[in-house]
Amino acid sequence: MILVILIGSAVSLIGGSAIFLTKNRRDKAILIALPFGAGALLAAAFLDLLPESFELAEPSELLLWALGGFVAFFLLERLASWFHHHHEHGIHEHRKGTQNTMLMIGDLLHNAIDGIAIASAFLANPATGVVTTLAVSAHEIPKELGTFGMLISRGWRDKRVLLANALTAIGTLLAASLTYWLGSALHLPVAQLLAVTAGFFVYVAASDIIPDIHEQPRKIGTLQALVLLGGLVFVGTIVQLLGV
Repeated sequence: MILVILIGSAVSLIGGSAIFLTKNRRDKAILIALPFGAGALLAAAFLDLLPESFELAEPSELLLWALGGFVAFFLLERLASWFHHHHEHGIHEHRKGTQNTMLMIGDLLHNAIDGIAIASAFLANPATGVVTTLAVSAHEIPKELGTFGMLISRGWRDKRVLLANALTAIGTLLAASLTYWLGSALHLPVAQLLAVTAGFFVYVAASDIIPDIHEQPRKIGTLQALVLLGGLVFVGTIVQLLGV
């Protein structure tokens, strides 16, 4: 699990920093990476996490947990605007220094939640863990691009941005390690954790990414819709190949 997380985090950071070299390249990459990440999250939720959880507990109960996860993350985002940051939005009522701090706190918390999701999947099945990490990594690249852009626009230098994002990525590893250890020692409800994770994935894709596609001009929106389907097919194929 630790190795897969390190690889996934490295791919996200390296991919994000490489694409970030020029603003033009970054903007184009975000248009493609965001819908691909949404497709990956949806495929992981519906083709991997929920089916895996259904094998461990009663499906009707787990669907309630998934709905609860969806609603809980919605309320968390409403109550704490720094939970999940859109690449176009800032916290305009604060000074730049405060904005940067809140951005990093939000990124750290987001990565920690990713770590909990990954560990929950690994507790159920290593193959499920790999698929979940893959979906999270696909979503992380556009998120890192957004964070890079916001911090640079607020006066941070490139090296400082890369270092800060590398440090917040540690939150994924720490949260995953703690969740996995607690799950093994205390027998955490793995099926329910998988269902909540699925609800979280659906929420991120449905509330934060898909609406952007509808706001794009027809040509770009059509391209993004096709890319989203590509993300679905890609992760769905991985699920089939791993026999999850």
